Amino acid sequence: MATINNLVENVIGRVERAEILDGPANAIADVVGKLLPPGPVKNLLSGTGTGHPAHPIIVLLPLGSWASAFFLDIAGNSDGTSGDAAAQRLLVLGNLSALPTAMTGLSDWADTQGAERRVGLVHAGLNVAALGLFTASVAARSAGARRLGFLTTAIGMATVGASGWLGGHLAYARGVGTDTTAFEVAPSDWTDVADVDDVTEKPVCVDIGGVAVLLVRHAGEVRALSDRCSHRGGPLHEGEIENGCVVCPWHGSRFRLTDGVVDRGPATRPQRAFEVRTVGSRIQVRPAPDPGSLRNEPVTGAAAGPSTALP
Repeated sequence: MATINNLVENVIGRVERAEILDGPANAIADVVGKLLPPGPVKNLLSGTGTGHPAHPIIVLLPLGSWASAFFLDIAGNSDGTSGDAAAQRLLVLGNLSALPTAMTGLSDWADTQGAERRVGLVHAGLNVAALGLFTASVAARSAGARRLGFLTTAIGMATVGASGWLGGHLAYARGVGTDTTAFEVAPSDWTDVADVDDVTEKPVCVDIGGVAVLLVRHAGEVRALSDRCSHRGGPLHEGEIENGCVVCPWHGSRFRLTDGVVDRGPATRPQRAFEVRTVGSRIQVRPAPDPGSLRNEPVTGAAAGPSTALP
């Protein structure tokens, strides 16, 4: 098992360090970014309204259709014809649904950088190759070349399987599509962070036990949110305040200051909110209640470290 793990890690490591991919990857990402600026279309493709990235959900349709067609090929009768018509319809469905699936993936991928962008480019390339194979399978079957249709479907499944492994690496090893604040463990007690006069309409960032927290005064109230954007980790205190929201300076996600709810994507998860109170001339904050275990259990088992407050 260790040998297999070393092998796959070596393969993915080579892809992640392949700087030769940066040129085409960055060029494509720039085009996608211009075509899909923050707004309703980007929200739809990102899955902002669902609270979950759209790509992992919609990808089930093409993958399920192709896998079902392949199963019908394998499970067909000895005469080699049983299930042919159904398999071909499933391949067509998979091919058609691959187009909107690719759009959701491109939208997410355009917001990545470095190793994630390189792996994503190879992931997309394998998907294009798989789609070509499944399209060739449909053509072969239509021409009566069933064996060729089965062969191209089998190779297509192997190709899309490799692509899916890369997609899993992006999500589970590199955190693409994952709430970047999920592992933040802040002190649960009230923590002194700033003097009242130091918090104005211009956002500032303080450190509370290793967690960066944005502080800003809006409509006479001090608001506090996790400073790390839940989308790709952008520093929110460097963003602008618009209509009671903070705008991420990296990809334009917008969060309500009152509760951290997403007002505009591409983010799908809200910002973590902190409770605020004033004691004398000092501002204190603590995390709002959260049932998530990862945010309440430091890896070391000890309490979070000291905070860095504004004088």
